Amino acid sequence: MLRALLAALALGFAAGAGADDPSQVVAPAPQATPQPATKAASAKPAAKASAKKTAKPVRPAWIDLTPEQRQILAPLQDDWENLDRGRRLKWVGIAKRYPKMKPEEQARVQRRMHDWASLTPEQRRQARESYKNMIAKTPPSQRKKLREQWAEYQALPPEERQSLEREEKQRR
Repeated sequence: MLRALLAALALGFAAGAGADDPSQVVAPAPQATPQPATKAASAKPAAKASAKKTAKPVRPAWIDLTPEQRQILAPLQDDWENLDRGRRLKWVGIAKRYPKMKPEEQARVQRRMHDWASLTPEQRRQARESYKNMIAKTPPSQRKKLREQWAEYQALPPEERQSLEREEKQRR
């Protein structure tokens, strides 16, 4: 059970699931209210359309990344323009820490990034939902315990983590 939870947490954290981040939750679009037909009202849609064309792109754009960051984050290049700012910043943070990681950790990050990038948008949505649902169903006291277990897992030497990962894969 512990290993399964750790595996789920590892996927959620490594993939940037952001289930605890309320900014990652998509709110339903507000309902439009009917407007009387006036010259001012008819001019608004045109203004909105032109505003959308001139909207600022989400930063950092792929071109804004350093060559080293682009090399590290290469598995995400095709999806970069579809990521929101928070996710982009999270990946940039990982790229900044990457050079200080041990080779085993770098390989793991690359493998997971590649695995995540290979998922379809629907599979990613399902993974995020699954993670979110698992956390939401967990009582607050258990969430604290999970955070502690996650910290313990992160403190393990890379060899032990890889051993646990192999065991988990064999059980699936």
